[in-house]
Amino acid sequence: MNHMTQPVQGQQGEPITRYHLPFETDDGIAKRAAIGVIVLATDYTLEHEFRQLLDVPGVAFYESRIKNDNQVTPETLKAMEARLADTASLILPGTPMDVMAFGCTSASMVIGEEGVFAQLRKVQPDAAFTTPVTAAFAAFDAFKAKRVAVLTPYRDDVNQVVRRYIEDRGYQVAVMGSFNEENDPVVARITTDSLVAAAEELASLADVDAIFVSCTSLRLAEVAPAMEARIGIPVTSSNHALAWHCLRLAGIDDKRPEFGRLFTL
Repeated sequence: MNHMTQPVQGQQGEPITRYHLPFETDDGIAKRAAIGVIVLATDYTLEHEFRQLLDVPGVAFYESRIKNDNQVTPETLKAMEARLADTASLILPGTPMDVMAFGCTSASMVIGEEGVFAQLRKVQPDAAFTTPVTAAFAAFDAFKAKRVAVLTPYRDDVNQVVRRYIEDRGYQVAVMGSFNEENDPVVARITTDSLVAAAEELASLADVDAIFVSCTSLRLAEVAPAMEARIGIPVTSSNHALAWHCLRLAGIDDKRPEFGRLFTL
């Protein structure tokens, strides 16, 4: 699109203003996919990992933060359901998203995936929807994994919700381990060495097809390939699976082997 320009002459010594300078438009930074992500107010990690995992030409993600509590309990997780639509409405209002994602694993299970999607559909009716657990199930299927190890930071009542939810969907949680830490800022500082050691211990306790690290605050993306090489089975996490699923739902099938086996599928 081109526009003519009209110079406006000022008096001698006065500045000149040019209106309607010519410009052209293109398809923007999201010419292949626009992904909307709802991030927890207390989350330190999701955006950091998404900037790496979604660094694909023509793909952009846009996020809004949802109010939540530092302490993770079934009650505080359920409370986010009523805030989802309002939070989603802050992501580029009026602009259709190809994919909408809710970035909380445990809340997605407490609320239920369909409950999450119903709230997001109020704002983005034509988008595809996902959550970390939705993405984890898609990853399990891509891995052809039925028996899984699950590593979390959660306290026991939240862990029981996680176990039941996964097993109710037809997968077997053969072994589960937890750091038993309720505070999000502490969880975000758990080291990748701790993740690798814990995952290795869980894999040694039971015969499993894959390992799922549950929680968007935990940092797996950079160590996924090394963990897979060390343990010998596929691994993924909330952020890792969610980013991969967002890309695949948007029709983006670029392979990123530097982030592990999942990103080659």
